[in-house]
Amino acid sequence: MIMKKLLNFFLFGKSTGEGTASLGLLILRVAAGVLMMTHGWSKIQNFEGMVESGFDPVGMGATLSVVMLIGAEFIAALFIVLGLLTRLSAVPLIVAMSVAAFVAHASDPLQVKELSLIYLTIFASLMITGAGKYSLDSILFRNK
Repeated sequence: MIMKKLLNFFLFGKSTGEGTASLGLLILRVAAGVLMMTHGWSKIQNFEGMVESGFDPVGMGATLSVVMLIGAEFIAALFIVLGLLTRLSAVPLIVAMSVAAFVAHASDPLQVKELSLIYLTIFASLMITGAGKYSLDSILFRNK
């Protein structure tokens, strides 16, 4: 009986309500944000090496490029996880993933760009939708 109800829900259920959609956004935010933070953390740990390697995909200088990338991949991603200033926090991640896909990996095959493009799609979607009701944005900026 339970299996039949679950099957009917997933195959033929009505559109999701606000709570269900917000739960989906929570899962997406936490998963994408935490995974992105691992990329930022590795850059924090290898800061000197990245600067010395001359990492500078857009001509701002290696130090500034690495600092901005860490800001996006770690700090903005943490804000995404928390659902804090979500739409604003998505912007540096969208920029970073666009640079990764279309500048740093411009001549690489699709499978090399794929992860950047997936993250780009996720963060662009979160910029459009916002964090949902299970977020600090919802708690702090709720319309009264």
